[in-house]
Amino acid sequence: MPLALLALSVVAFAIGTTEFVSMGLLPQIADGVGVSVPQAGNLISAYALGVVVGAPLLTGLGAKIPHKKLLLLLAGLFVVGNVASALAPGFGTLFAARVLAGLPHGALFGVGAVVASRLVAPERAARAVSTMFLGLTVANIVGVPAGTALGQQFGWRSAYLAVAVIGLIALAALARLVPHQPRAEGAGIRHELKAMGNRHIAIGLATAVVGFGGCFAVYSYLVPMLTEVTGMASSSTTLVLALYGVGMTLGTLLAGPMTDRALRPTLYGGLAVMAVVLFAFYFAVQHTVTALVCVLLIGAMGSFITTPVQMLLMAKAEQAPTMAAASNHSAFNLANAGGAWLGGLVISAGWGWASPALVGASLAAVGLGLAVVGGVRDGGFGRGKRSTVVAGAGAKAGVKDEAEVQAAGVERAG
Repeated sequence: MPLALLALSVVAFAIGTTEFVSMGLLPQIADGVGVSVPQAGNLISAYALGVVVGAPLLTGLGAKIPHKKLLLLLAGLFVVGNVASALAPGFGTLFAARVLAGLPHGALFGVGAVVASRLVAPERAARAVSTMFLGLTVANIVGVPAGTALGQQFGWRSAYLAVAVIGLIALAALARLVPHQPRAEGAGIRHELKAMGNRHIAIGLATAVVGFGGCFAVYSYLVPMLTEVTGMASSSTTLVLALYGVGMTLGTLLAGPMTDRALRPTLYGGLAVMAVVLFAFYFAVQHTVTALVCVLLIGAMGSFITTPVQMLLMAKAEQAPTMAAASNHSAFNLANAGGAWLGGLVISAGWGWASPALVGASLAAVGLGLAVVGGVRDGGFGRGKRSTVVAGAGAKAGVKDEAEVQAAGVERAG
């Protein structure tokens, strides 16, 4: 794997840290800007809003900019957003700064996924993309706990400053290690939007929103579920969240090679196992050992299906994969919001703290159904042996179906 993937992983690590570190610092932030903890919680929504809006917007605006230059611009905006968060004098400016920090999130992942896939031979494209995603999973194990501890010890502003420093390191690594990748002829926002009109893209994004919504329905309420139902001490929940991050890392490591071998079967299997594990968690949460095993598996399956969904969208967008890859991260954040809302709905209805697990299992099952519908409309339930990406093809080879990858004779563009 090229060293350039290390630079992309550092970017993902910085993004993952800033996305989740606010959750552990809400009391400190609330005290610092003079609002209640629930009001401070809106800062998490502010970041998600930035992701949802920024992914298609910034990807479209940068459609003609060479990938490396666009990565540098987006990383610079990410640093500015986190510095602004650290220096914000009040809640209103902090809210705006979190939106700003979230704007480049989806575009960075989208452009980064396309760049990563083109750094290697086509048959290793999914492994390259999953290597970039490892930075995100490691952030949940190392970055978020470290950032939370730093913010609690030296003030919440120090956590955002630390993320900005990591962003600067990522910026330097991108400038040094990522090679120039020219845009294809005719590249532009119209080209990207035309590619997004593909019905397979719509089904893929719907699969992401619904399927990932199942994971987030549980993850959003994992701490109160473990303290109220399992009976774990609140002081141990940080370790449990780290265990979830370990699961994410294992899932990402497995997803790359499996997606390269069989894209759709990997997606089907991931969603099916997620539905089963979430359903089992409803009962397993009663006991510490079984609950922890399920936490590990939920984290693994949540990250496991990320790579096949990302690669599927890039393949179906044919010669303009960047917008599709970026929009996938808008879908993740919509899944986050929707899953959390539905999970909270059943808790408020009196179904119990464990009830989000049943909601999550149902959403994962519906996501599996959507994925199967996409496969059938593509010409077969499990058609294709390898993930088909415009990856090694550079600017010219967009393959319409994963079954065509070998016949198409996709060659690297250089």
